[in-house]
Amino acid sequence: MDAALSYADDHFDTFVGELEDLLRIPSVSTDSAYADDVQRAAEWLAEHFDTIGMQHSEVVDTDGHPIVYAEHLTGDDKPTVIVYGHYDVQPPDPLDEWDSEPFEPTRRNGSIYARGACDDKGQMFMHVKAAEAYLQGESDPPVNLKFVVEGEEETGSMAVGPFIEENAERLEADVVLISDTAMLSEDTPSIVYGLRGLAYTEITLQGPNRDLHSGNYGGAVDNPANALSRLIAGLHDEDHRIDIPGFYDDVRDLTEEERATYADLPFDEEAWMDTIGVDAVRTEGGYTTLECLSARPTLDVNGIWGGYTGEGAKTVLPSEAHAKISMRLVPDQEVEDIYDKLEAHLEDVVPDTMSLTFRRLHGGDPVLVDPTAPPMQSAKAAMGEVLGTEPVFVRNGGTIPVVADFQDTLGLDSVLMGFGLDSDAIHSPNEHFGVDRFQKGIQSIVRFHQHYADSAQQR
Repeated sequence: MDAALSYADDHFDTFVGELEDLLRIPSVSTDSAYADDVQRAAEWLAEHFDTIGMQHSEVVDTDGHPIVYAEHLTGDDKPTVIVYGHYDVQPPDPLDEWDSEPFEPTRRNGSIYARGACDDKGQMFMHVKAAEAYLQGESDPPVNLKFVVEGEEETGSMAVGPFIEENAERLEADVVLISDTAMLSEDTPSIVYGLRGLAYTEITLQGPNRDLHSGNYGGAVDNPANALSRLIAGLHDEDHRIDIPGFYDDVRDLTEEERATYADLPFDEEAWMDTIGVDAVRTEGGYTTLECLSARPTLDVNGIWGGYTGEGAKTVLPSEAHAKISMRLVPDQEVEDIYDKLEAHLEDVVPDTMSLTFRRLHGGDPVLVDPTAPPMQSAKAAMGEVLGTEPVFVRNGGTIPVVADFQDTLGLDSVLMGFGLDSDAIHSPNEHFGVDRFQKGIQSIVRFHQHYADSAQQR
């Protein structure tokens, strides 16, 4: 481990330059115009695995964007770690809100600014560089490594689930290691033991057969945009609970111990509100802000449109209106069951002046991991040694669909050892990742592999 850590420190400037090369590839998975760039990023990564000394790497074609697989196996007596990450990124829009070009990495204020700097190229690349540190500094890592790096996490990870099922024997392992989450703060590092699930849908209300003149028809023809607004307004009650019959039937509530842990976490609500520019919170009745951010289910409109939205006035009564809605789920809710309940509710309340179209876009199940398990304790030890502060175990409000796939298909838990911060502006203009956290992440991953190998020997 010492030689690997030394190699990582000696070559860190090179590591940063290589990350910047990867960030220059606009691998936007949600827009077909970038398909060639997504392919180019996959090929770049596979070639880089060869360069650092991995025994095998390949670009695996899928029905969507490719998966990059690489492995380095050094002994049946060693534990095997699957490293998961993704090389695809969100669209950079709105471009006029970036202070520098989104695909020309810029260093300022101790951070690298670029789309994907934190989510997830920067965090994924920490694992590649930790592997290199072992391969070049000590010849072999203390664990067997299998990398699965996908190219469509930002579009729902449609291909990686089938890939895991089809390669279950090839992917035999002991644990999955992922860096695609954020810490509470630099002063309070954290490791995620729970993720919310996701059910994402698009709904359309169709009224008249064409846009109508609002003066000639308004008052007699129901407006789909108005009707959709009424439907959406009815999806929460006054306590901000989701008002869909049966929605909470399977929700596993927080234990007293978990609520006590939440209460002890250092969370400055006023400072948090300042960072996002709000003056008040809107939480589910009976739960704290932190609990609602990560351990309670949600329903949110992600986009709503219909009629004329261009400059100036156009007096139309739209023929249809649309909304995209995401629901974050908690254990033991199931994606298809929640889809069924929302669709049934909407069908029940939609006015007879409208027809409803309900599309199920993508989702993922919620996940919980035992924080006392050996790999979680190895992560705790590794991060604590590097950051100088013992990390706490927390839930995260986001969704990483593949975590449930690894658990359901391979029976493997995932260690979510992320080094992002909420202030890194992922999915937003001016996304960035601290250069110091990139370095500390590499050091922590190097230490994790050694700690986990040691714990396996003791068991």
